[in-house]
Amino acid sequence: MSTEPETTEEAGPGTPDTSGAPTPKDTAEGAPGAAEAETDDGPEPDDDPGTEAQEPEQRADGGAAAAASGEGAGSSELSEAEAELAAQRIERERIERRKAEKQGPIESGAKLSGKAADLLAAVRAMEGGRKPAGTVFAAPTPEQAPEPAPEPGSGPKRQAGAAPAMAAAAAASPPAPAVEPVRHARPVPAPGGPAPETVEAVRRALAEGGAPETLARQAATTLGEGAGPALREDPWQLLRVPGVRPEQADGFARALLGPGCGPADERRGRAMTVWLLEQAALAGHTALDLPALTAALARQGVPDPDAAVQNTLAEGDALVFQDPLDEPGAPAAPQEEDEEAERPVRVLVALERYALAEESLADGLARLIASPSPEAGQSWAAAVAALSGGAAELARAVAGHGLVLHTGGEAARAEPAALLGAARDAGLRAFAVCHTPGGRDRLAALVPEAGARAGVGTVAGLLSGGEGPGRDADGALELDLLLVLDAPQLDVESAAMLVESLPDGARLVLSGDPALLWSAGPGRVFADLLAARVCPQLASRLPDPGPVGELVSGIGVGELNQVEAPGKEVVIVPVRDAGEAVHRTVQLVADSVPRAFGVPADQVVVITPGHGGAAGTRTLNAALKERLNPGPGRFGGFDPGDRIAHSPAPGRTVPGTVVKADAEGLHLSCAGAPVVVPRERVEGEVRHGWALTAHQAVGGRWPAAVVVLPGDAVKALSRPWVYTAFGRAERHLSVVHGVEQALPRAVAEVPAKPRTTRLGTLLRPQAPAA
Repeated sequence: MSTEPETTEEAGPGTPDTSGAPTPKDTAEGAPGAAEAETDDGPEPDDDPGTEAQEPEQRADGGAAAAASGEGAGSSELSEAEAELAAQRIERERIERRKAEKQGPIESGAKLSGKAADLLAAVRAMEGGRKPAGTVFAAPTPEQAPEPAPEPGSGPKRQAGAAPAMAAAAAASPPAPAVEPVRHARPVPAPGGPAPETVEAVRRALAEGGAPETLARQAATTLGEGAGPALREDPWQLLRVPGVRPEQADGFARALLGPGCGPADERRGRAMTVWLLEQAALAGHTALDLPALTAALARQGVPDPDAAVQNTLAEGDALVFQDPLDEPGAPAAPQEEDEEAERPVRVLVALERYALAEESLADGLARLIASPSPEAGQSWAAAVAALSGGAAELARAVAGHGLVLHTGGEAARAEPAALLGAARDAGLRAFAVCHTPGGRDRLAALVPEAGARAGVGTVAGLLSGGEGPGRDADGALELDLLLVLDAPQLDVESAAMLVESLPDGARLVLSGDPALLWSAGPGRVFADLLAARVCPQLASRLPDPGPVGELVSGIGVGELNQVEAPGKEVVIVPVRDAGEAVHRTVQLVADSVPRAFGVPADQVVVITPGHGGAAGTRTLNAALKERLNPGPGRFGGFDPGDRIAHSPAPGRTVPGTVVKADAEGLHLSCAGAPVVVPRERVEGEVRHGWALTAHQAVGGRWPAAVVVLPGDAVKALSRPWVYTAFGRAERHLSVVHGVEQALPRAVAEVPAKPRTTRLGTLLRPQAPAA
């Protein structure tokens, strides 16, 4: 591994001020999961709620894309994101109908006593339309639970925020996109955005409460029809708007309700409970331990956290679950032994949307596992016979099982690619999806037969109906085999919709690298399935080639090794501070890498731990734009030729370039396809894209990568982050290194931060007997 900088220039003295202590806000990944204000990437698994992952970005000029004269005309056709969300709404209705068909209460609560039995009574009371008894959450006691979920945020007990504080949030908050993902307890917005009369009603309510009227469209989009009266009746509903903080909602409520409102208001407790659960979802959790939730409520100034949770459950804004603490694989206690003994449980609270998705996913996986199609045997035999090595092993497992897990690095993608081609040649209806268009293109290049390449798409394209096969009369995909690559990036809702879309007898292969960062959205589907051991698991023996592959393989097992790099495939560029890191990065991208390796600057990606900070994506993108494509930024900060990162939906980022801007909006070229982003959505969907975060870059590969590790990035580093960032390079990797020993320490000692999920528990009944 070379340690010589790939440049002959000296570092310049211009170092940005870094005297301020770094904060998580400066190093956190940007967010878009299902509820973020920023629609770029997802929150890092290591992010705690309340970091910059949930803070809106403030553009320098605040303009939208259509600086051209005239009012921008919205497209009459649904965008890809809108089509995807419409498909998600339809699929969610199918999920809810499927859940309604299930008979009886939750079985995990059987033979309980004490507080657990009270909680089960609360659940059943809600199912019957009654309010739970007031004693359910009285006098909470610490409960023992393995790996308790991290507490969802911290902060002052109750800050008196009023209109001036909220004005800053509104100024930083991007205009609302035309549609948002469906949220529990919110009306579904129309595909074209909120009605003008709804926006006007919200604007009047915001003005009356002293809140910035610029929040009107976003609030109307989030709260749906009737948002104006809803805000007057319950001002804390403003907390549902991405970017609004509790102290700002408190100031708005005081202005509307007068001195009579206070921290003990039941509406405030419910809104704060939902907000904390949504913040936890941004950090990847699908549920929270009850003690963690009540502790977080107390920190937010809720005087009676237990009552707040109880009221939230009674209103149906959240659900409570009691999952047994038995270790997976441990033999069940005999029924006749100590019938009166209290069964240890873990009490979890979840938003309904994630609870439904997780249970629907578990049901769907159980259905696939139990229903392999026997009539397809001859076709599968032909597919197996056409393959060899790891691909044949994978095909044999798929022929006999409805669900198969496949693990490996980038080189391992050749095995599902070979299976896809052989299955289609054998007459099977097979299709493969990846996380990004770039991943789709790389997979298509590996498929042996040109005709089979039509069987490759993206997860978003398949769910929206823009790619893949048609659906039958029941809404199921007309498939015998679905291969999902980049499986660690599947969040629980996307996974549930994919599984629910498969017909009985279909095979599902989930393939991916378990060492990568987890999904931007809530859940850890692939990791939970690997831990549950409910189906065959095959590990590819194909190593990633070259010095970069060797380096990344070592990181995956916790070792940061020196590797031989005779062609300077891996270069370490030491820097003293963030200013030098920015200077060296610009040198590498604009001069050194193109000159030494023949890789054009537009094929070099820069990856840094966060959007903020002295060497975050904002600073790096500004410096790279000035060097590579200087311009006035007349179109909302963009010029033709700018590299951008387009996020058409939360958790999904597609690299591209700016083509032009006009009255319609900002015209982009993303993955070879033309895209028009309406001007009111540019600020929330488009960023400059020379520098990305690791979550934005996951699923993509570039000929060369420059990973920037400034000194203030230490807290953001973990083994999955380093593995993901370094692994984006195909031929050359430069590491702008300013964290000293923190890098090897992170690789050796900092695994992925645990996420609280229920999928593993729900899958336990399907686990094979020991």
